[in-house]
Formats: sequence, structure tokens, C-alpha cells
Amino acid sequence: MTNANAAVYFVDRHVAEGRSGKTAFREADGTRRSLTYGDLLHQSGQFAGALARAGVRREERMAMIVRDQIEFPIAFFGAMKAGVIPVPINTLLSSSVYEAILSDCRASVVIVSKALWAVIEPALAENDHVRHVIVIGDAPAGTVPYDAFMEGAEPVETVEAHADELAFWLYSSGSTGAPKGVRHLHGSMKATADTFGAQVLGIREEDVIYSAAKFFFAYGLGNAVSFPMSVGATTVIFSGRPTPDAVFDIMAQEKPTLFCGVPTLFAALVAEQERRGGKPEHLIRLCTSAGEALPRDIGERWEQLWGCQIVDGVGSTEMLHIFLSNAPGNIEYGTSGVAVPGYQLRLVDEADEDVPQGEVGELLVSGPSSAEGYWNKRGKSQDTFQGHWTRTGDKYEQDESGRFVYCGRTDDMFKVSGIWVSPFEVEQTLVEFPGVLEAAVVARADDKQLIKPAAFVVMKEGEAQPDHETLKEFVKEKIGMWKYPRWVSFVDDLPKTATGKIQRFKLRDQ
Repeated sequence: MTNANAAVYFVDRHVAEGRSGKTAFREADGTRRSLTYGDLLHQSGQFAGALARAGVRREERMAMIVRDQIEFPIAFFGAMKAGVIPVPINTLLSSSVYEAILSDCRASVVIVSKALWAVIEPALAENDHVRHVIVIGDAPAGTVPYDAFMEGAEPVETVEAHADELAFWLYSSGSTGAPKGVRHLHGSMKATADTFGAQVLGIREEDVIYSAAKFFFAYGLGNAVSFPMSVGATTVIFSGRPTPDAVFDIMAQEKPTLFCGVPTLFAALVAEQERRGGKPEHLIRLCTSAGEALPRDIGERWEQLWGCQIVDGVGSTEMLHIFLSNAPGNIEYGTSGVAVPGYQLRLVDEADEDVPQGEVGELLVSGPSSAEGYWNKRGKSQDTFQGHWTRTGDKYEQDESGRFVYCGRTDDMFKVSGIWVSPFEVEQTLVEFPGVLEAAVVARADDKQLIKPAAFVVMKEGEAQPDHETLKEFVKEKIGMWKYPRWVSFVDDLPKTATGKIQRFKLRDQ
């Protein structure tokens, strides 16, 4: 059979196609190291050999708690080459969550960046599954330094794998609760590159990509690994927090042509650029946004300042990347666009019947990159993965032009006076009020136990808080009497996952 191991397509073929000396990854911080496609071929093969030498067998799991640095793609594809299952994990969790995830996935190998060791060490104390702990950097006692692990290991050939064979796991971001292990196949990475990467993003070999979303996030993995490596492009990687100052420096110094962010970051960048005045220095030809719906106002202000569009799309860990999106030259800010080529979409009611155009329904998606299921959660897998269709848990309506308009998560939607209210619609309106940076809206019961909207609002730095009644009247006039927030709380920030999704369930708990 043809070897469908993802490492063959994303790593091995580039040397045969003449890209051995082309830079695949370069770091924008620290020592500014870089990795060519030839280096990646050799070192990922060497990592696979080191796993074999250490007695790690095919289909065992390797947990990756690794910051965005050049060792990440080496270990990720090296594991695949050996038939070992890499499990990239969020690098911003607590020790107790790492302990739970490592116990859940039963990884026999853990590879971790030294900067994260203080948080990881307690998570390993009671773990009986981990046999090898590899530390990138100054390795503490009882662990194996990455360099020593690699030293003297002979590169091995990429093992044969079927496109439908398990390749890697990701853990969901936890926007609605505890993370879930999502199992993906070898064919899924190429499927996302062939669909969104090629047909929406239009990625090219000469592109330079910077993704503020990190490698461990499905969105970031596609942006910074799958898409650039599908065409032999170059990825700029940055291990630090993507603050506005850091992102502006990367735009000016590294000169990416594609920039991938999330709505929270785009809002912060717009606010900072408006404060600075003038036009930013950049070579960006196109941006992408995902994780949360992009407010219309932010998209329009970005385009005025940067002179390039933001392709706002919808994806999920379960589908690996974006399946519903606007497209370059055909963008309607405030909508999520249409199905990405290769995917099909449905909106259904509580009885799983298709809803008419203009009515709210739950979004279902069918396409080539869906996960095999959740690990150790059979009931949840049966609820989410139903034949060819995957339930997204998002509520949408389809407008007259056929575009999908986001309304909220299924468990975030609520009715006021018998009419559905979209938290996102109210949030988007609040963000249009002068001085407001971010907003989140949840349901709350009044003293008569009737459900009404409650808003949490973050102001831009230096902006005074408006009068509550003024803000309420603004929403009333814009979108309707029943939709305005009955309560307004001004907060310093909103609870979010590491991938930028607002954790509304935490606000509801308040």
C-alpha cells in the first residue's frame, strides 16, 4: 500500500522535491534558531530512532508539553515516524489538570520544555504509566536531557501507516468544562491542508506564516504546521505571549505574509494601533481568525488600518481545523461565511429536523477531517459523532445570501419573552460602543425567575466606564428592546481558555 503516514507527506517528500535547504521553522525569540526541511527530515528520523532505542513501542502515547520551539515539530513528526502517538497538551494548565490528562491518556513518554518543569513535576509524582521524561533544556535529576536522548540515535525510516490509522491526539480547550482527548487520523492533517489551506487560505511556498495561536491548539497546529508544510512554506514561531507589542515586533522584523490570530488579539491590536496612530509596518497579505466569532466592528477597523482582510472561520478540535469560513475577496464581517469546499453543513432543531432559512438551529458538519472519537468517553462520542455528521454545539442561522450567522453555543443560548437571544449578537453590539474592548453575555434569572441577559464588559485601557443606562439604551436602539442586558458588570478581563475562547460557564457560575 502507499504509505499514508502523515510524516511522509509533510516532512519526507520535501527533500525529494528539492527543499532540503529551505527554512521550515524559525524562532522569533531567544537564540533565533531555525530548522530547514532537510534538518527536520534527519532529526525527526533520529527522534524516531531514539524512541525505538528507549523501548517505546508503536501505538504508545507520548505527551508533549512543549512550548512553540523547533523541537516541537521534530518530536511531533518523529513520534509519527515511529508509529508512536504524539499528544500535544496545552502549555498553560495547572499541575492538577496535567495530572488528570497524563493519567487519562496513559502516556509512557513525556517530553517537556524546561520552563514548564515546575508545573509538570508534581503532576508526575503519582503517575505509574510514564517510563521516560525528556526535558528540552537544563534537565533536572531523574529526567533525560533532550540532547542526550537524541545523541547517537540512528535515524529510522517512517513506518507504514494507513490514512485511517490513529496519528495523534489533541485535548479539547475546555471552553465548556474538562478537556477531552480527541483522537485524529493520519489522513486528517492533509485533508485540512487540501481544503481550508489550499482552497480558502490559498497558501503558497513563498509565504511566511506567523500564528499567534500555539501548536497545541488544533487551529494553531493547522496554521503553523499543516498548512505551511503542505507547500514548503516557512513558519515563524514565538514561544512567548502574543501581546500587541510582541506581535507588532514580529510583523516588523520577521515580515510574515500570513497572520493567524483570534478575536481577542485582533481587538487588542486594533486598540493599540489606534492609540499609536498611523499605519502599522507589515507585509501581511491575509489574516485568519477563529476560536470565537469575530465581531463585525473589529474586522472593519482592522481592514481600514492594515489594508488586508481577516478571513473569519469556524473550526473545532473535533474537526481539526476550519470547516465554515468567509473567503478572501468575499467577506461579510459579522458572519461566519459558507461551508469550506469539501465540507457539508446542516442546521437542525431539537428533533434533528432541518430548520428553515432564517431560523436558529444547531450546526452539524460532515467532512474528511473529523476525529475518530473521544478517548474514554463513549457516551460523549456517541452524542457528538453521529455517522458522517459531527455535532458542533454551536447555534447558527442562515441568512438570505446563504451565509451562516453565529448565535452562540447551544448551552449559551437562551430565550427572553419566548424569543431566542444570541449572546454573540449582544456582545458584538456592546463592542461597538466607544471605549469597549470586549464583552461577554450570559443568561441570568431576575427576581421573578425570568431569564434575562447579563453583560460583563472590559473597557479599553484608559477609557472611563460609561453609565450603565447609557450602555443599555445603546443596545436597545441597535438590536431590540428584549435583547439589552439587564445587568452590566465592568471587569478587568474575561475568563478564557488558552486558545482565546470565553469560558461563559464560569461567568454563569458567578
